[in-house]
Amino acid sequence: MGKGFLLLLCLVTLILACNRNAYRVTNKTYKKQVKQYAKVLRQYPLQDSVSNAPFFAGTTNFSIRRPNFVVIHHTAQNTCDQTLKTFTIPRTAVSAHYVVCRDGTVFHMLNDYFRAQHAGVSKWGNNTDLNSSSIGIEVDNNGSEPFSEPQMNSLLQLLDRLKRAYSIPQANFVGHADVAPGRKVDPSRFFSWKQLSDSGYGYWYDTTNITVPEHFNAVQGLRIIGYNIKDSNIAIQSYKIHFTPQDSTRILGEGDRKIIYDLSRKYQ
Repeated sequence: MGKGFLLLLCLVTLILACNRNAYRVTNKTYKKQVKQYAKVLRQYPLQDSVSNAPFFAGTTNFSIRRPNFVVIHHTAQNTCDQTLKTFTIPRTAVSAHYVVCRDGTVFHMLNDYFRAQHAGVSKWGNNTDLNSSSIGIEVDNNGSEPFSEPQMNSLLQLLDRLKRAYSIPQANFVGHADVAPGRKVDPSRFFSWKQLSDSGYGYWYDTTNITVPEHFNAVQGLRIIGYNIKDSNIAIQSYKIHFTPQDSTRILGEGDRKIIYDLSRKYQ
């Protein structure tokens, strides 16, 4: 009886140990860093760079960072656990606000008001620092496989909450490849941007009855949409990853001209 009870106790202890949050240590680090930022704000609430003003006159009209874009990535790793580990190791210096796993589980890794390190060197329209104005979402996918139905459903639910919470415009849901052409290709050609657009996240095209003006410049149309056209070839590549994923060329045909013309009217 005593041995049986001891065995049961060991088994229960083992189960509880397995069920403990594997990120309890890094969660403590997260909370510690948040407290450090709060301490700095309490200690130095003004950080006044003006020395000759007679006094500080604090405005009553201000707020903290509110995201205005959502940038979607694929993780380029094989499991959610790999990605969570990557984002909890200081030396990687990369992060995201959310990770959406293949089974639809969503991990919230960073407060929406904080700046994550997910977009890197990026540009969309006149915005040259997407990290400072966006929420980064990583979808668990290695880049060479379709995205699962559960994770797409969870992603759509997450986007709905974010769009309503921060009044994010439909045009401002973009991919990493869009804002970092040539440097990034995620969330890959397998990602269904039309599915997102049908729900109000990003725009899609409809070339029915579209007549392109004779002198329409398609590359300038990409600029109107938001692409950095400094290198037109990689801008075309990123456009095709997003809007014509079946086409891996860097040539704009008449079909592309129709698509870009229709999109440019939506995004301008």
